[in-house]
Amino acid sequence: MSRFGLSALWQLARIEWGDYPLTLGRLVYLLKLKFGDGLRVAWYRDVIRPRILATPPIRTHDSICEIHVLTSRGDWLNLMWALKSFYFYSVRRYALCIHDDGTLDENARNALCAAFPDARLISRDEANRRVNPLLAGFPRSRELRATNTLALKVFDFRAFLDAERMMILDSDILFFAEPTALIRILEASDKNSLNRDWRDGYTLDPGAIRPMLDFELPPRINSGLGLIHKTSLRYDWIESFLALPGILSHPHQIEQTLLALCSAKFGFSMLPAEYDVHTGPRQAGVPCRHYTGPVRHLMYREGIRGLAKAGMLEAPELS
Repeated sequence: MSRFGLSALWQLARIEWGDYPLTLGRLVYLLKLKFGDGLRVAWYRDVIRPRILATPPIRTHDSICEIHVLTSRGDWLNLMWALKSFYFYSVRRYALCIHDDGTLDENARNALCAAFPDARLISRDEANRRVNPLLAGFPRSRELRATNTLALKVFDFRAFLDAERMMILDSDILFFAEPTALIRILEASDKNSLNRDWRDGYTLDPGAIRPMLDFELPPRINSGLGLIHKTSLRYDWIESFLALPGILSHPHQIEQTLLALCSAKFGFSMLPAEYDVHTGPRQAGVPCRHYTGPVRHLMYREGIRGLAKAGMLEAPELS
């Protein structure tokens, strides 16, 4: 890392302690939280990452495919990097719909609207007004949506999808080159296609439920990136899947399980291996990386650092 000036050091050293008293124990906790992954991670996360806000807005108008994303108070800035890196390298301008999980503050909403002026930003109240009546005849689905924020990726994405094809994108994915194979699939494939997880991430054992299904559930489908056809997200299918024993066993994997089941029943093919989730070093030449939990710190030290060095923060206006 290059030498820090005094102002840069001050930016890095600042610690937000919220409304709690700053005791010695809390100070130690906050220092570990801020610097636990090293100075380089802290620098790119806390100093470089916000600079994405100064980049030009991107117009999003192509209806051949529509990107849907779910965001929150804690990850909207990462989402900004995910989206801008995709638009930067893909040279596509797919229409964009951003779903607020109910925690975004006014500053975050304003920043997202400024960055993507053509996007639809769906508040939780607006989503409730549209989706709850759609689920009136599906009590399991309605209960899941009311108690699990990630379920919005299943129910709300479908309810607000204006195109026949949806690109699903998590906020912890960054692009480093043109995703040629992904674009070809997004615009031409007649099947759902998602990336392969680094391990099984379902709430169910595929082998145990095989006799209950009239289709095969492939292992290791990840719901972070790929193509979902609108007609594959059927609320009656989802309601029946929610009756499978044990499907609610893990709150952070239920939406992935439901999207995998819908995709397998509709017709599915895995994205090429270059889009696989993995926890090892980033391979040269791959178009993107999913910085899942175990390697989240690399999103800053490796991912944002690489994009900054590639000139993404100095990119001209993308119309």
